[in-house]
Amino acid sequence: MLSLGHSYSRTKVKFDVHRVDNMVIQSIALLDQLDKDINLFAMRIREWYSYHFPELYKLIPDQHNYIKCACTIMDRNTFDEATTEKLKEILNDDGKVAEVAEAVRTSMGMDISKLDLINIERFAARVSSLIEYRERLHAYIKERMDSCAPSLCALVGEQVGARLISHAGSLTSLAKYPASTVQILGAEKALFRALKTRSNTPKYGLLFHSTFIGRASAKNKGRISRFLANKCAVASRIDCFSDIPVSTYGDHLRQQVEDRLKYFETGEIPKKNVEVMKEATEEAEVVKAKILKKRKKAAKKAKKLAEEGQATEERADAGVEEEITAKKKRKQKEDGEAVEMDVSYKDEDVNGKDEEAGKKKKKKHKNMIKNED
Repeated sequence: MLSLGHSYSRTKVKFDVHRVDNMVIQSIALLDQLDKDINLFAMRIREWYSYHFPELYKLIPDQHNYIKCACTIMDRNTFDEATTEKLKEILNDDGKVAEVAEAVRTSMGMDISKLDLINIERFAARVSSLIEYRERLHAYIKERMDSCAPSLCALVGEQVGARLISHAGSLTSLAKYPASTVQILGAEKALFRALKTRSNTPKYGLLFHSTFIGRASAKNKGRISRFLANKCAVASRIDCFSDIPVSTYGDHLRQQVEDRLKYFETGEIPKKNVEVMKEATEEAEVVKAKILKKRKKAAKKAKKLAEEGQATEERADAGVEEEITAKKKRKQKEDGEAVEMDVSYKDEDVNGKDEEAGKKKKKKHKNMIKNED
């Protein structure tokens, strides 16, 4: 039982490395939090800097451009030609820059100290970096959605698709939901309140942020929402259970929603679903074949590089071994030569001693002969 419990816990907490929907869930949550924080901080900068230059807020309503312009201008009493050139680079609108320059000269704002301006500039720089990071995070979510759920991303966009996955808990859970559940995802409170009070149930939840709902007329919003939820359910199942997910199905499903919108407006009858899915399947097979070909080519190239690297390592190892062997041989040879030299020196010493001993004996013998005479 204990091992079963551990196995169940590991299954619950581990991330699937092959499916990146976990990263999408965390990223979209961070994006929503950044949106709230950036809006709050931008409002704080506007209130703070408006004491000094209140007219700038009405001239530049965009948050990021407002913060950049505030950092560029700072003290309006030091506004000069260099500041004007920087504003032109930020706004890309000479008329707007001229309006800002005129507002600087006629501003009703109060003068504030350099210390206050420094603090405003530091805070504005932080918020500007947050806005830039939000843009990079949005690009990252788009990239992840293209690899995780390309059909859903092509149908409703990366943000709406990521929020649907996040609300469902995973792409697999979203694929298991029926279209009726997908339609009201994000509107659970309104649904239960309507059921409790026996009033009209909501027509859409997170799908409200899709462009299709905004383009539909008031009487057709519910129909388009139901049709779009149906296509989202199909797209999520295709993405979840496909070995090689591609965006081809999403493109065709999106075109079906476009045709349905046109049908509600003009009465033009769209293509049948069977025909559309047949075309999508044929195109998807071609795209999958190209992807498989690229993968095989990349795998072959990686294998070749790995073999070349291994061969290089083997050659390097062989070269090192040969060098070590050569060093050993040189050392042995040097040791042998040293031993031979020692032996020769010893032989020379012995021979020299024998010659001296012989000379001494001869000399002694001569002396003995002289004494006898």
